[in-house]
Amino acid sequence: MNIAIKDGQLITFDETMANRHGLIAGATGTGKTITMKLLAEEFSKQGVPVFITDIKGELSGFAEPGTLSPKLQERLEKLGAPVPEFHSFPVQFWDLLKKNGTPLRTTITEMGPLLMSRLLGLNDTQTGVLYAIFKIADENGLALLDFKDLNEMLKFVYENSSDLSAHYGNISKQSVGAIQRSLLILEQQGAKEFFQEPALIITDFLQTNSDGYGIINVLDVSYIYHSPDLYSAFILYLLSELFEQLPEVGDLPLPKIVFFFEEAHLLFKNASKTLLEKVEQVVKLIRSKGVGVFFVTQNPKDIPEPVLAQLGNRIQHAMRAFTPAEQRIIRSIADSFRGNEGMNVADEIMALQIGEAMVSTLDAKGMPTPVEKAFILAPASSMDPIDPSRVQQLISTSFLNNKYAQTFDSESAYEILTRRAEESAKAAEELLAQKDSGKVADEEKKGGFLDSVFGGPKRSRESAVERMIKNTAGSIGTQIGRAITRGMFGGLLK
Repeated sequence: MNIAIKDGQLITFDETMANRHGLIAGATGTGKTITMKLLAEEFSKQGVPVFITDIKGELSGFAEPGTLSPKLQERLEKLGAPVPEFHSFPVQFWDLLKKNGTPLRTTITEMGPLLMSRLLGLNDTQTGVLYAIFKIADENGLALLDFKDLNEMLKFVYENSSDLSAHYGNISKQSVGAIQRSLLILEQQGAKEFFQEPALIITDFLQTNSDGYGIINVLDVSYIYHSPDLYSAFILYLLSELFEQLPEVGDLPLPKIVFFFEEAHLLFKNASKTLLEKVEQVVKLIRSKGVGVFFVTQNPKDIPEPVLAQLGNRIQHAMRAFTPAEQRIIRSIADSFRGNEGMNVADEIMALQIGEAMVSTLDAKGMPTPVEKAFILAPASSMDPIDPSRVQQLISTSFLNNKYAQTFDSESAYEILTRRAEESAKAAEELLAQKDSGKVADEEKKGGFLDSVFGGPKRSRESAVERMIKNTAGSIGTQIGRAITRGMFGGLLK
């Protein structure tokens, strides 16, 4: 597919190499968004679905055809570039907060403890406690679906931390309290809407329209851009789900789906060593699932080297250097390209015009092509956002909006723990009444907390908490096959 032009000659991109991933980089205002739009359109024409994050709320223009303005016409004539065949593209709008798209949700369980700890900003000790809480929930059939489930589980663990520590290691009330406070902050940021049912079925991204065009899935993240932990955790969750659910397919003629992640540096900011290792692992392996990933960022050096090394297709827009340190960074970026005889790539990067880029993609053998200085072609859809009322119309008529618009609340940890607590309190009152009447002797002081669950000496009478745990554990069989699953980032102690 054609992506750029140099001296009247079109530069192509081999779409069969899209699952080798890519990088679009450059300073603000140098043309990264247009490049991203063009590539998304070209993949859509090939029948490849696209997922793209919209940081600035500018990408709704996919849904309307572009126009030949006098300025664009002048530019195309100057470059000797063809006039695009203007038309619209099929778009599915998504939004984590339900404002500008079909609501996109998941559950606490599916997010998993590693990404939840990232989302909550927990330290290593608190992360260990969160892993223990997930394990307690798993072993007792307590599905953690929404905020109230995790809140109730935290409350239960806080109240019984001493007894649970004997089985799961030290679970301090201070750590549990810190997690509770972080969860409250996250809730105030609007994340409560994100953790609900129905959870996203990741294959709903893999759609084409009746004309064979791949659906362009646009995720509006303009409202959560200032909550980078939520943004990054969700993006990593998506990659994890794709890796877990899609089958191995090797190198396909065309990828199954291509992702574009704006402000990609946020995925790695303040990430733990464990999380960075997981990201690197996913980027390496997800290509075998037929998934291509393009990271879009201002500075390639914001992406960890092991991940950057996996990005074979590169489009570098202009960068400016005003200090010796910045100049060294640009030279380092220039050295990452396959050279072109007689070209000083570092100097060219600093001298690029708006819409111009250094382009190096992978050929049919998977080898990087010599870097070329070229102008990116104009997109076929509108470069401006469309009217918000038109966006809302497209959202309301989407068949996926009908699928995800209404929430429901399955029986999960909150309902089970609340019911068991009420039953145990009632049983304790009855037992106390029997003792007062002299009908029941004092309990033998044998065994310990959770003996009824984990085995060990039995008491002649169980305490209220013991009964609640026993009954909760017994509820595993009543979950009707509910699988507590996690992606690659969420698996317990993987």
